[in-house]
Amino acid sequence: MNPSASEPRSVRVWDLPTRLFHWLLVAAIAVAFLSSEDDSALSAWHQTAGWIAAALIAFRLVWGLVGGEHARFTDFLRPTRIAEHLKGLAGGRREPELGHNPLGGIAILAILGLVAGTVATGVLTLQGGEDELHEVIAYGLLALVGVHVVAVIAMSLIGRENLVRAMVTGAKPTARHPGARDARPAPLVALPLAALAVAAVAYGATRIDPKAFTPHAAAAEAGEQGEQAEAAEAGEHED
Repeated sequence: MNPSASEPRSVRVWDLPTRLFHWLLVAAIAVAFLSSEDDSALSAWHQTAGWIAAALIAFRLVWGLVGGEHARFTDFLRPTRIAEHLKGLAGGRREPELGHNPLGGIAILAILGLVAGTVATGVLTLQGGEDELHEVIAYGLLALVGVHVVAVIAMSLIGRENLVRAMVTGAKPTARHPGARDARPAPLVALPLAALAVAAVAYGATRIDPKAFTPHAAAAEAGEQGEQAEAAEAGEHED
């Protein structure tokens, strides 16, 4: 009997919370960019998408500490792994990675940081600050996301492995990863901790903006408030 006949055809890599986070963040970023112009049909969703992204970042930070095996930062950001990965690339060798490769992991952290920066500067804009920095960070995020997408496509072709499908199904073929085992699941305490982090961000968001998670035309409201202030100021001058 062929020993490989009893080997499963795929190995579990990404748990459901990690996959949901990934695609929800993709959706939040897409909606935020598509709704960034005041005349966009989605403009009422801009702030809501930003707050959802902030809650997702809080989730991912906690999940990166206590989540499933390959979702943890320690799985792909160890200095020794980064050094080995760079050495392999320099020597023209590329071993297939079951989870994130170290450079991909660094890119993910950078994306999380830029999302957080975009949200933070967006909050400052809501409070009357200038929006130039918000736009600069947002376009930096868009550029890095573009690089990430190109890298995923390139690695899928080079490694003959559909990385996008893996992030949908959570599994990778054992043919590319012989001897691999299913990833260790997150401990039971992980999901409540992550939910607590999301709830904390949601609470903070509603303290800053009571309509944070209700799509609304913030620009129009700001315009009305500005017109009311100008009218009041004009009335004072007339008096």
